[in-house]
Amino acid sequence: MGLRFTVLASGSTGNAMVVATEETKVLVDAGLSAKKLESLMNEQGVTGSELDAIYVTHEHSDHIKGLGALARKHKLPIYANEKTWEALNRQIGEIAEENRKVMDTGTMVDLGDLKVESYGISHDAAEPVGYCFYQGEKKLSLATDLGYMSSKVKDKLVDSDAIVLETNHDVELLRMGHYPWNIKRRILGDMGHLSNEAAADGLCDVLSGQTKAVYMAHLSRDHNMLDLARLTVTDVAKDRGVSLQERNVRLMDTYFDRSTPWETLED
Repeated sequence: MGLRFTVLASGSTGNAMVVATEETKVLVDAGLSAKKLESLMNEQGVTGSELDAIYVTHEHSDHIKGLGALARKHKLPIYANEKTWEALNRQIGEIAEENRKVMDTGTMVDLGDLKVESYGISHDAAEPVGYCFYQGEKKLSLATDLGYMSSKVKDKLVDSDAIVLETNHDVELLRMGHYPWNIKRRILGDMGHLSNEAAADGLCDVLSGQTKAVYMAHLSRDHNMLDLARLTVTDVAKDRGVSLQERNVRLMDTYFDRSTPWETLED
């Protein structure tokens, strides 16, 4: 089976992803209602009772909306760092003590045949993280909800077989959009969200021969479009002397209202 994943939903209305191996299935974030999460998982052949754990990137509602209900229903362990847990306590209701798993940022957890590593990112949350998932020789990285791609983040993304990477907004569309200026400033800032251009620029620094798929994630419905994100990433990379086509890197879409097909990273 190898390491495989499906992005159940991605965007400001809700985020969730399933990562699976032969022995292990985990949910990463639970930003839709528990009912919707189960429906999306069922469409991909996964039930809530099959999950081994839920990993949380940060406490914003579009990442934890269904977390408490789903975890209680299926008695699932939740992994998050201490500061995120402090923020979650006010939002997700009672969680059994044995299912409250504290995972310090920068550490690795073995869960069955899956290794999960967290790393710190820059976002306006208590202690937000991205994740890298390892099985055998394969590596999947998740990098969304980050205001900029620091050198430390880039170091974590190098040698990924697949990257789920934030391409949140087009800068000019955001500047011309209807949001109040304080919201625009937040999104554009170092603790906000990654623009198409910034994502492409960072991607050029981390691409290796191993990287075969990049999923454009967390797109703004007001200030971005899939075709625009794809064009910008491709053009910026080309300006940097990086041809995604020649490197056989596939740019893949994600959606706010439906899941992506399973992507399998086979040895």
